[in-house]
Amino acid sequence: MDTDLYDEFGNYIGPELDSDEDDDELGRETKDLDEMDDDDDDDDIGDHDDDHPGMEVVLHEDKKYYPTAEEVYGPEVETIVQEEDTQPLTEPIIKPVKTKKFTLMEQTLPVTVYEMDFLADLMDNSELIRNVTLCGHLHHGKTHPEIRKRYDQDVLTTLCFFQRGVGIKSTPVTVVLPDTKGKSYLFNIMDTPGHVNFSDEVTAGLRISDGVVLFIDAAEGVMLNTERLIKHAVQERLAVTVCINKIDRLILELKLPPTDAYYKLRHIVDEVNGLISMYSTDENLILSPLLGNVCFSSSQYSICFTLGSFAKIYADTFGDINYQEFAKRLWGDIYFNPKTRKFTKKAPTSSSQRSFVEFILEPLYKILAQVVGDVDTSLPRTLDELGIHLTKEELKLNIRPLLRLVCKKFFGEFTGSNVLVQFFLTLQWRVDVVEATPCPLFQGPLMCHTTKMYSTDDGVQFHAFGRVLSGTIHAGQPVKVLGENYTLEDEEDSQICTVGRLWISVARYHIEVNRVPAGNWVLIEGVDQPIVKTATITEPRGNEEAQIFRPLKFNTTSVIKIAVEPVNPSELPKMLDGLRKVNKSYPSLTTKVEESGEHVILGTGELYLDCVMHDLRKMYSEIDIKVADPVVTFCETVVETSSLKCFAETPNKKNKITMIAEPLEKGLAEDIENEVVQITWNRKKLGEFFQTKYDWDLLAARSIWAFGPDATGPNILVDDTLPSEVDKALLGSVKDSIVQGFQWGTREGPLCDELIRNVKFKILDAVVAQEPLHRGGGQIIPTARRVVYSAFLMATPRLMEPYYFVEVQAPADCVSAVYTVLARRRGHVTQDAPIPGSPLYTIKAFIPAIDSFGFETDLRTHTQGQAFSLSVFHHWQIVPGDPLDKSIVIRPLEPQPAPHLAREFMIKTRRRKGLSEDVSISKFFDDPMLLELAKQDVVLNYPM
Repeated sequence: MDTDLYDEFGNYIGPELDSDEDDDELGRETKDLDEMDDDDDDDDIGDHDDDHPGMEVVLHEDKKYYPTAEEVYGPEVETIVQEEDTQPLTEPIIKPVKTKKFTLMEQTLPVTVYEMDFLADLMDNSELIRNVTLCGHLHHGKTHPEIRKRYDQDVLTTLCFFQRGVGIKSTPVTVVLPDTKGKSYLFNIMDTPGHVNFSDEVTAGLRISDGVVLFIDAAEGVMLNTERLIKHAVQERLAVTVCINKIDRLILELKLPPTDAYYKLRHIVDEVNGLISMYSTDENLILSPLLGNVCFSSSQYSICFTLGSFAKIYADTFGDINYQEFAKRLWGDIYFNPKTRKFTKKAPTSSSQRSFVEFILEPLYKILAQVVGDVDTSLPRTLDELGIHLTKEELKLNIRPLLRLVCKKFFGEFTGSNVLVQFFLTLQWRVDVVEATPCPLFQGPLMCHTTKMYSTDDGVQFHAFGRVLSGTIHAGQPVKVLGENYTLEDEEDSQICTVGRLWISVARYHIEVNRVPAGNWVLIEGVDQPIVKTATITEPRGNEEAQIFRPLKFNTTSVIKIAVEPVNPSELPKMLDGLRKVNKSYPSLTTKVEESGEHVILGTGELYLDCVMHDLRKMYSEIDIKVADPVVTFCETVVETSSLKCFAETPNKKNKITMIAEPLEKGLAEDIENEVVQITWNRKKLGEFFQTKYDWDLLAARSIWAFGPDATGPNILVDDTLPSEVDKALLGSVKDSIVQGFQWGTREGPLCDELIRNVKFKILDAVVAQEPLHRGGGQIIPTARRVVYSAFLMATPRLMEPYYFVEVQAPADCVSAVYTVLARRRGHVTQDAPIPGSPLYTIKAFIPAIDSFGFETDLRTHTQGQAFSLSVFHHWQIVPGDPLDKSIVIRPLEPQPAPHLAREFMIKTRRRKGLSEDVSISKFFDDPMLLELAKQDVVLNYPM
């Protein structure tokens, strides 16, 4: 290689040139040529610069291909240059406009059998308005396909509904329905989910309704949720009616003989009445087909009748029958004697059928049997006798559509609505509503109670849904929105808002109105910002004395919790906004931030939280969210009385409080939570309750200071001091501070920051400073909390975990598999029994909530998908083992034996919350107290 051709860096420079003189000559020649050219140019244009642009060699980086931004836009414009393209190739430069749509809504008002103006006019007449909730167990036929077909109103609005095949949100529908005489009534109907996880939606619907239609599947009978709904409706003091649905299953699926079908139906009615009498004090509340508050239906085949409407078919066919009197003899042990043509209580012959079987079930069986069995030969003849005319094409239909058509013609065009109207003709306004509102309602001040929030199609904002209870609400008027924490003393939770538009909600479309008078349901725009769950909307001025409607009281507890965080930490604000929105959307959902900074969502069950997470990810925040494994909330309790009196001194050493802790009597915590007893009662009444029901002595019963951590909290603070030893006046002056300390302590227990439950704290002694300066809240509150903790830790503390009640339906051959699955998860069966008149078994069991994750899937796997289970929170139970036993070693990734569980749960909960690994006792005990412990030689396995 010739090294002369390259420089020292290895760059090619080429061979030496011959001589400089040659260059000069070349240069001169070109120069002369240039000058000649220049002269020519000068002649043309005039003077020109010597250095000619465009001919010299310009380096690549100095070349100017485009004008600068300053040249294009002028000197005053700020320009930013991006070195590289930050937009990924997957994103289009100009994005198409994306509209988010999460609900199926009609764009225009559909055609209905009545004018919208007529519906709006009916709203002014409160006598013609009925507010009803349809509820029932899962898949018992609430979302009635008949109503949908007849009135062109599909009740299923959320897309989630279709994907899961189960209702998630309660849907309000307002329709005009005629009674049997053709008189129109305005029905506000709330269609609710049947899954027990979503019972909070039912609660929201019941609050604004006057009556309930309870749907019960004729083949399955009274199920888990049916029972809970009866209890709930009775507690809310609503009128209850029952629709026994799917009676075709008794005939076509279970193939029961008519007499057995009657027994099955009667068994359902008796069971419902048994439950009502158990929960209700009202003797007159009874359900029976004879009273017209039980109807029988099969929505798939357009069958719907009461005894009255079936008797009317007889009257229309045979003439002069008093159908009301006839109907009274169609249920119970009443027989028809064909010889004397009279009804008797005794069977005339051994083979006689009861009147219900003879006059109702047998004709029904015959019609169904003819259609299913012998379509070609005997069906036309039978139909002629009944006066039903079908064309040749109609007779060629498949069995189901044909059956539907025949039943529709036999029972008349959709009798269901007429039956519903007949039920509720006598329906009064709710007792508690009437007691609270003076008549006439339209002239009264505006009071509107909103119980639910519905998000708009795109999930950006919410509309409040509620019932106007007095006055009239107008679009565009200013109103005062009172939140759940509003009281006359503390008015912070209130805000003046302006109402936007108002709508009447009809599931898939809304009818816009400019005012809504009392007695109606309304969807309100523009007031959603201050409302979280429920609210009270009233006049902005002049109605200062208005109290709020009490917040919803759910019949279940949210015990399952998941922690969430965004995958991309910078998207935290988006997630927080999404959490705020799901919190509005789901009535019983709770969201909170733990001390460690994790965001926690509390819900009633797996399906519930699954729906919440779907909404959070897809509708409300549209970001990727990580979810921790689900856990449950625990409670802390004691099982013995404190081993010694625990005292604590205030930081200034001038006050000293002494307490002990002991467990409450069995059932008392539940009574407090269910508001059987209330702290707001006067002392005498409160004392009597505790003396008679729980055998407290007079002194203790009269000196109950507070429940904790709130007015319905399952702990009690009792003043057990004697006037001879303690200055009661001084103690009374710090009562509020001690109560606050007690409530703070019971809200966050010492074991793992969870609620304390089922504990009675007794104040035994108190030394209180004379000067008010030395006994302020800052001194007393933390001390009271510390003494609550020390008394608690001295009384053998234990953890409590939530237990689920599980109801499993399975065929007989799968029952053993259900036992196996339950046993693996610390569950135990309480009852298994066959469902009368069907091949299935019902198994009732208890299972700890923390072991219930994935239970349903597990169950389906072990029974080849034949078992179906539903679970709902039932009670709290003590976790086996001592949470403070230091000898227990927790090995990672190993299942712990039962006695170690309490320790494991406590340590893992503490880790998750970012607390120290173990409960340190010196935090809660003063030095003098520790000396006292040493003196009494109390063996403690606590770390100091």
